[in-house]
Amino acid sequence: MSSGPKTTRFAEAPPGYFAKRRRRGLTVLGLALLLLLTTLAATAWGSVAIPIPEVARILIRQFIPSLLPPGDPVAEAIVMLIRLPRVLLAAVVGMALGATGVVYQGLFRNPMADPYILGVSSGAALGATIAILFDLRVWFLGLSATPLLAFAGALGATAAVVRIARRGYGSGTWPVDALPVETLLLAGIAMSAFLSAVISLLLFLGGERLPHAIFWLMGGFSGRGWEHLRMAAPYALSGIAIAFFLSPDLNLLLTGEEEAFQLGVDVERVKRFLIVAASLAAASAAATSGLIGFVGLIVPHLVRFFVGPDHRWLLPASALLGGTILVVADLFARTLLSPQELPVGVITAFLGGPFFLFLLARRKGPSRAY
Repeated sequence: MSSGPKTTRFAEAPPGYFAKRRRRGLTVLGLALLLLLTTLAATAWGSVAIPIPEVARILIRQFIPSLLPPGDPVAEAIVMLIRLPRVLLAAVVGMALGATGVVYQGLFRNPMADPYILGVSSGAALGATIAILFDLRVWFLGLSATPLLAFAGALGATAAVVRIARRGYGSGTWPVDALPVETLLLAGIAMSAFLSAVISLLLFLGGERLPHAIFWLMGGFSGRGWEHLRMAAPYALSGIAIAFFLSPDLNLLLTGEEEAFQLGVDVERVKRFLIVAASLAAASAAATSGLIGFVGLIVPHLVRFFVGPDHRWLLPASALLGGTILVVADLFARTLLSPQELPVGVITAFLGGPFFLFLLARRKGPSRAY
């Protein structure tokens, strides 16, 4: 009796559907294992090498102290106080950038969109520049003024862009709370240009604090600890989770807003939630790591080669690959010129720029994802 409906559902599936779904699932699982292994390796490698089994033993002891005897206290201090929080923060920031890149490219139907298109990066940069150049000594929940003002600036800039985009659409065919994508994009570009000009003026007047501001603007994880991870992780992971929950609606939005509305999608509500989720994740990343480019721009393009344009698979896969790439980039940043440390943003720019040009050269037509 129960075999009838099952046979019908399988008969309605397109040819190769289940093989494609299995391949996508294995890809996401493989990327998750790659991120785990990369995190362990980055925690082990550095100016003082610690064997990966010793790193695993130290981590196990943190959760089950009675299971293993105490080890080298110096190695444990290096892992738990210096490397692990930095590596985990790099993974979280990379996941946030990769996932928000998917959201913005899908929402704006623009393959060149990145996580900072709504002025998030410029707002964060302005807040951090003010905190550094004026040497503000404000502390809240263990965090200094730099990440706090960067986070506030990122969210403030995004809120201003959304408010500007809404003006003029309170009557006629547009609902009062409409968020027209084209106007939103233009408002974000204009806001970024204006805030960048303010930042340039502040840097020109920077004085002796100028090198600190420039190093932050280049992006990196030097000096980051558990308090920065506690700030970034809740917002980044919550934003990724909300975007993943709305990924089926994002798929429908790619067919056009009118078509998505006819299929039952509350278009304006979905757009608002996606913008808020992506902006929270991108703001937390910028506030704790500075400005790191190309991760959110390139990762979605790379992942589409393996899982296709379906956001239910594209978003988690991009988050995992983004985390892996940024963990590796941070490892290179602190080991290539040891004991000196390169900004991570320089590493991603050196690798991401040529790679993106390579992707553009391979394109023979418009992307099927848009």
